[in-house]
Amino acid sequence: RRVRATKVEVPSRVRGSSSVAAALCAGRPSRGSSVVPLLVFAGLFGLAIGSFLNVVVHRVPAGLSVVSPPSRCPMCENPIRARHNVPLLGWLALKGRCADCGTPISPRYPLVELLTGALFVLVSWRLAQLDELSALPAMLAFTALGVALSFIDLDTRRLPNALVLPAYPVLAALLISASAVSGNWESLLRAGLGAVALFGAFFLIAVLFPAGMGLGDVKLAGVLGLVLGWFSWSAVVIGAFAGFFLGALVGVVVMAVGPHGRKTAVPFGPFMIAGALLALWVADRVASLLLGT
Repeated sequence: RRVRATKVEVPSRVRGSSSVAAALCAGRPSRGSSVVPLLVFAGLFGLAIGSFLNVVVHRVPAGLSVVSPPSRCPMCENPIRARHNVPLLGWLALKGRCADCGTPISPRYPLVELLTGALFVLVSWRLAQLDELSALPAMLAFTALGVALSFIDLDTRRLPNALVLPAYPVLAALLISASAVSGNWESLLRAGLGAVALFGAFFLIAVLFPAGMGLGDVKLAGVLGLVLGWFSWSAVVIGAFAGFFLGALVGVVVMAVGPHGRKTAVPFGPFMIAGALLALWVADRVASLLLGT
Protein backbone atom coordinates (compact mmCIF):
# COMPACT_ATOMS: atom_id res chain seq x y z
CA ARG A 1 0.00 0.00 0.00
CA ARG A 2 1.13 3.48 -0.80
CA VAL A 3 0.97 6.00 2.00
CA ARG A 4 -0.01 9.50 0.94
CA ALA A 5 1.91 12.34 2.59
CA THR A 6 -0.31 14.83 4.34
CA LYS A 7 0.65 18.47 4.39
CA VAL A 8 -0.02 20.12 7.74
CA GLU A 9 -0.89 23.79 7.50
CA VAL A 10 0.13 26.09 10.35
CA PRO A 11 -2.50 28.81 10.90
CA SER A 12 -1.21 32.26 10.09
CA ARG A 13 -2.22 33.51 13.56
CA VAL A 14 0.10 30.93 15.14
CA ARG A 15 2.91 31.63 12.69
CA GLY A 16 2.83 35.32 13.44
CA SER A 17 2.62 34.91 17.21
CA SER A 18 5.97 33.26 17.81
CA SER A 19 9.20 33.68 15.92
CA VAL A 20 10.66 30.77 17.87
CA ALA A 21 7.86 28.47 16.73
CA ALA A 22 8.29 29.65 13.17
CA ALA A 23 11.99 28.92 13.29
CA LEU A 24 11.34 25.42 14.66
CA CYS A 25 8.75 24.71 11.94
CA ALA A 26 11.31 25.74 9.35
CA GLY A 27 13.92 23.42 10.88
CA ARG A 28 16.20 26.29 11.91
CA PRO A 29 17.44 27.31 15.38
CA SER A 30 15.68 30.33 16.82
CA ARG A 31 17.48 33.66 16.43
CA GLY A 32 17.18 34.35 20.17
CA SER A 33 19.13 31.22 21.10
CA SER A 34 21.85 31.89 18.53
CA VAL A 35 22.55 35.38 19.85
CA VAL A 36 23.02 34.34 23.49
CA PRO A 37 26.72 33.38 23.13
CA LEU A 38 27.34 36.73 21.44
CA LEU A 39 25.71 38.59 24.32
CA VAL A 40 27.67 36.63 26.93
CA PHE A 41 30.92 37.36 25.12
CA ALA A 42 29.96 41.02 24.72
CA GLY A 43 29.28 41.34 28.44
CA LEU A 44 32.58 39.77 29.49
CA PHE A 45 34.48 41.75 26.87
CA GLY A 46 32.77 44.92 28.05
CA LEU A 47 33.84 44.29 31.66
CA ALA A 48 37.45 43.93 30.53
CA ILE A 49 37.27 47.05 28.37
CA GLY A 50 35.66 48.92 31.25
CA SER A 51 38.62 48.09 33.45
CA PHE A 52 40.92 49.64 30.85
CA LEU A 53 38.64 52.67 30.50
CA ASN A 54 39.20 53.44 34.18
CA VAL A 55 42.86 53.91 33.31
CA VAL A 56 41.94 56.06 30.31
CA VAL A 57 39.64 58.29 32.36
CA HIS A 58 42.30 58.81 35.01
CA ARG A 59 45.37 59.29 32.81
CA VAL A 60 44.38 60.88 29.50
CA PRO A 61 43.27 64.25 30.99
CA ALA A 62 46.62 64.41 32.81
CA GLY A 63 48.56 63.68 29.62
CA LEU A 64 49.88 60.37 30.97
CA SER A 65 50.46 57.13 29.09
CA VAL A 66 47.69 54.55 29.34
CA VAL A 67 50.19 51.74 28.81
CA SER A 68 52.88 52.37 31.41
CA PRO A 69 53.46 52.29 34.29
CA PRO A 70 51.13 49.47 35.34
CA SER A 71 48.12 50.31 37.50
CA ARG A 72 49.04 51.25 41.06
CA CYS A 73 47.52 52.70 44.18
CA PRO A 74 47.62 56.52 43.95
CA MET A 75 48.30 56.74 47.71
CA CYS A 76 51.02 54.17 48.45
CA GLU A 77 52.03 53.73 44.77
CA ASN A 78 52.31 49.95 45.11
CA PRO A 79 51.41 48.09 41.88
CA ILE A 80 47.99 46.46 41.73
CA ARG A 81 48.33 42.68 41.82
CA ALA A 82 47.10 40.77 38.78
CA ARG A 83 44.39 38.95 40.74
CA HIS A 84 43.07 42.28 41.98
CA ASN A 85 42.82 43.63 38.45
CA VAL A 86 40.04 41.22 37.52
CA PRO A 87 37.07 43.42 36.53
CA LEU A 88 34.48 43.84 39.27
CA LEU A 89 35.62 40.75 41.21
CA GLY A 90 38.92 42.38 42.19
CA TRP A 91 37.15 45.34 43.79
CA LEU A 92 34.74 43.03 45.62
CA ALA A 93 37.57 40.81 46.87
CA LEU A 94 39.41 43.83 48.24
CA LYS A 95 36.17 45.14 49.79
CA GLY A 96 36.85 48.47 48.11
CA ARG A 97 40.24 49.06 49.75
CA CYS A 98 43.89 48.93 48.68
CA ALA A 99 45.49 45.59 49.60
CA ASP A 100 48.62 47.35 50.89
CA CYS A 101 47.65 50.61 52.57
CA GLY A 102 43.91 50.15 53.05
CA THR A 103 43.02 53.37 51.21
CA PRO A 104 39.38 53.26 50.00
CA ILE A 105 38.99 52.56 46.29
CA SER A 106 36.23 54.60 44.66
CA PRO A 107 33.11 52.58 43.74
CA ARG A 108 33.24 54.38 40.41
CA TYR A 109 35.81 51.81 39.20
CA PRO A 110 33.38 48.85 39.27
CA LEU A 111 30.60 51.19 38.10
CA VAL A 112 32.52 51.99 34.90
CA GLU A 113 33.16 48.29 34.35
CA LEU A 114 29.51 47.34 34.91
CA LEU A 115 28.25 50.18 32.73
CA THR A 116 30.57 49.25 29.86
CA GLY A 117 29.63 45.57 30.10
CA ALA A 118 25.91 46.37 30.15
CA LEU A 119 26.16 48.76 27.21
CA PHE A 120 28.15 46.22 25.18
CA VAL A 121 25.38 43.67 25.74
CA LEU A 122 22.61 46.12 24.84
CA VAL A 123 24.34 47.42 21.71
CA SER A 124 25.14 43.87 20.53
CA TRP A 125 21.54 42.83 21.12
CA ARG A 126 20.18 45.81 19.21
CA LEU A 127 22.47 45.31 16.22
CA ALA A 128 21.47 41.65 16.11
CA GLN A 129 17.83 42.78 15.99
CA LEU A 130 18.62 45.22 13.19
CA ASP A 131 20.67 42.60 11.30
CA GLU A 132 23.64 44.99 11.35
CA LEU A 133 26.23 42.84 13.11
CA SER A 134 28.83 43.75 10.50
CA ALA A 135 28.93 47.18 12.16
CA LEU A 136 29.25 45.74 15.68
CA PRO A 137 33.02 46.35 16.03
CA ALA A 138 32.52 50.00 15.12
CA MET A 139 29.60 50.42 17.52
CA LEU A 140 31.43 48.75 20.40
CA ALA A 141 34.43 51.01 19.78
CA PHE A 142 32.10 54.02 19.79
CA THR A 143 30.43 52.80 22.99
CA ALA A 144 33.77 52.43 24.77
CA LEU A 145 34.81 55.88 23.55
CA GLY A 146 31.51 57.30 24.78
CA VAL A 147 31.94 55.88 28.27
CA ALA A 148 35.46 57.28 28.58
CA LEU A 149 34.54 60.71 27.21
CA SER A 150 31.45 60.95 29.41
CA PHE A 151 33.35 60.44 32.65
CA ILE A 152 36.21 62.68 31.54
CA ASP A 153 33.75 65.44 30.63
CA LEU A 154 32.03 65.08 34.01
CA ASP A 155 35.40 65.37 35.76
CA THR A 156 37.16 68.05 33.71
CA ARG A 157 34.48 69.71 31.54
CA ARG A 158 36.43 68.93 28.38
CA LEU A 159 36.62 66.30 25.64
CA PRO A 160 40.31 65.55 24.95
CA ASN A 161 41.51 65.68 21.34
CA ALA A 162 43.66 62.66 22.19
CA LEU A 163 40.47 60.57 22.20
CA VAL A 164 38.09 62.40 19.87
CA LEU A 165 40.33 62.98 16.85
CA PRO A 166 41.68 59.40 16.50
CA ALA A 167 38.08 58.20 16.66
CA TYR A 168 37.47 59.49 13.13
CA PRO A 169 39.98 57.26 11.28
CA VAL A 170 39.42 54.29 13.61
CA LEU A 171 35.63 54.29 13.23
CA ALA A 172 35.90 55.05 9.51
CA ALA A 173 38.17 52.02 9.04
CA LEU A 174 35.78 49.79 11.01
CA LEU A 175 32.78 50.99 8.99
CA ILE A 176 34.66 50.43 5.73
CA SER A 177 35.29 46.87 6.92
CA ALA A 178 31.60 46.55 7.74
CA SER A 179 30.69 47.66 4.22
CA ALA A 180 33.17 45.20 2.74
CA VAL A 181 31.59 42.37 4.74
CA SER A 182 27.96 43.31 4.15
CA GLY A 183 28.31 44.86 0.69
CA ASN A 184 26.35 47.85 1.96
CA TRP A 185 28.30 50.80 0.57
CA GLU A 186 25.28 53.09 0.66
CA SER A 187 25.40 53.10 4.46
CA LEU A 188 29.07 54.03 4.36
CA LEU A 189 28.35 57.01 2.12
CA ARG A 190 25.55 58.11 4.41
CA ALA A 191 27.89 57.77 7.40
CA GLY A 192 30.38 60.15 5.80
CA LEU A 193 27.67 62.64 4.94
CA GLY A 194 26.25 62.33 8.45
CA ALA A 195 29.62 63.20 9.97
CA VAL A 196 29.87 66.31 7.79
CA ALA A 197 26.26 67.32 8.49
CA LEU A 198 26.43 67.07 12.28
CA PHE A 199 29.88 68.64 12.47
CA GLY A 200 28.67 71.56 10.37
CA ALA A 201 25.43 71.99 12.32
CA PHE A 202 27.15 71.97 15.70
CA PHE A 203 29.90 74.28 14.44
CA LEU A 204 27.23 76.78 13.38
CA ILE A 205 25.60 76.55 16.81
CA ALA A 206 28.98 77.09 18.50
CA VAL A 207 29.59 80.20 16.37
CA LEU A 208 26.15 81.65 17.09
CA PHE A 209 26.09 80.67 20.78
CA PRO A 210 29.73 80.32 21.89
CA ALA A 211 28.84 80.35 25.59
CA GLY A 212 26.63 77.29 25.22
CA MET A 213 28.83 74.93 23.24
CA GLY A 214 32.55 74.25 23.02
CA LEU A 215 34.63 73.04 20.10
CA GLY A 216 35.02 69.70 21.84
CA ASP A 217 31.29 69.16 21.43
CA VAL A 218 31.57 70.13 17.76
CA LYS A 219 34.30 67.58 17.12
CA LEU A 220 32.36 64.90 18.98
CA ALA A 221 29.27 65.71 16.89
CA GLY A 222 31.11 64.61 13.76
CA VAL A 223 31.87 61.25 15.38
CA LEU A 224 28.19 60.85 16.27
CA GLY A 225 27.14 61.68 12.72
CA LEU A 226 29.58 59.09 11.40
CA VAL A 227 28.23 56.17 13.43
CA LEU A 228 24.56 57.15 13.33
CA GLY A 229 24.70 57.88 9.61
CA TRP A 230 25.50 54.23 9.02
CA PHE A 231 21.98 53.31 10.17
CA SER A 232 19.74 56.06 8.78
CA TRP A 233 19.19 59.80 8.46
CA SER A 234 16.50 59.54 11.09
CA ALA A 235 19.11 58.14 13.51
CA VAL A 236 21.33 61.17 12.82
CA VAL A 237 18.54 63.69 13.41
CA ILE A 238 16.88 61.95 16.37
CA GLY A 239 20.24 61.15 17.97
CA ALA A 240 21.31 64.81 17.83
CA PHE A 241 17.94 66.03 19.09
CA ALA A 242 17.90 63.47 21.92
CA GLY A 243 21.24 64.81 23.16
CA PHE A 244 19.83 68.34 23.37
CA PHE A 245 16.63 67.10 24.99
CA LEU A 246 18.39 65.03 27.66
CA GLY A 247 20.90 67.80 28.34
CA ALA A 248 18.15 70.40 28.74
CA LEU A 249 16.06 68.12 30.94
CA VAL A 250 18.90 67.30 33.34
CA GLY A 251 20.26 70.83 33.15
CA VAL A 252 17.00 72.33 34.36
CA VAL A 253 16.92 69.94 37.32
CA VAL A 254 20.57 70.57 38.23
CA MET A 255 20.16 74.34 38.04
CA ALA A 256 16.99 74.16 40.14
CA VAL A 257 18.53 72.13 42.97
CA GLY A 258 22.22 73.09 42.62
CA PRO A 259 23.86 75.68 44.87
CA HIS A 260 24.87 77.95 41.97
CA GLY A 261 21.49 78.15 40.24
CA ARG A 262 21.67 79.17 36.58
CA LYS A 263 25.44 79.50 36.79
CA THR A 264 25.81 75.75 37.23
CA ALA A 265 27.91 74.30 34.38
CA VAL A 266 26.51 71.09 32.92
CA PRO A 267 28.79 69.11 30.56
CA PHE A 268 27.08 68.32 27.26
CA GLY A 269 29.24 65.40 26.10
CA PRO A 270 27.56 62.67 28.20
CA PHE A 271 24.14 63.67 26.86
CA MET A 272 25.38 63.64 23.27
CA ILE A 273 26.63 60.08 23.78
CA ALA A 274 23.43 59.00 25.55
CA GLY A 275 21.28 60.51 22.80
CA ALA A 276 23.27 58.74 20.10
CA LEU A 277 22.91 55.34 21.76
CA LEU A 278 19.24 55.94 22.48
CA ALA A 279 18.68 56.67 18.79
CA LEU A 280 19.48 53.05 17.96
CA TRP A 281 16.19 52.09 19.64
CA VAL A 282 13.87 55.02 19.06
CA ALA A 283 14.94 56.75 15.82
CA ASP A 284 12.80 54.75 13.40
CA ARG A 285 9.75 54.79 15.69
CA VAL A 286 9.96 58.52 16.34
CA ALA A 287 10.47 59.24 12.63
CA SER A 288 7.44 57.08 11.72
CA LEU A 289 5.36 58.83 14.36
CA LEU A 290 6.36 62.29 13.14
CA LEU A 291 5.80 61.40 9.50
CA GLY A 292 2.55 59.60 10.20
CA THR A 293 3.67 56.38 8.54
